[in-house]
Amino acid sequence: MDGRIKHSGIVETVGDGVVRVRIEQSSACASCRAANHCSASESKEKTIEVCQPAGSFRVGDQVTVVASEGVGFRAVLLGFGLPFVVLVVAVWLLMQLTGNEPLAALGGIACLLPYYGLLYLFRNKLRRSLRFHIEEQKE
Repeated sequence: MDGRIKHSGIVETVGDGVVRVRIEQSSACASCRAANHCSASESKEKTIEVCQPAGSFRVGDQVTVVASEGVGFRAVLLGFGLPFVVLVVAVWLLMQLTGNEPLAALGGIACLLPYYGLLYLFRNKLRRSLRFHIEEQKE
């Protein structure tokens, strides 16, 4: 392993400094022969915005989108790790203050709204720090 996350995809659009690449994200078992008959396998199409000069990319080109593992870890931490901590702390705190489980659960979920609101407000800054790039194709 070289410490990078790679996805193959197809260029959808090319714009001013942004290339949009459509990738098919699939679970590890999607390539299994029994995947058609199994509910555990899944695949989804996603579009990734790659902020880099368009260069020689054209719509329909097959490319490889790459990010470092560190970028993946930060994204998981921001998307799942920190919200989990916020939820647990809020529920615990509200249980200590009120002793009412339903209220504590609703309050914990309500505490996630400002968290995800902040992520939305800082999305452009996050986009710059959580970057993908297109790997050069070797001929």
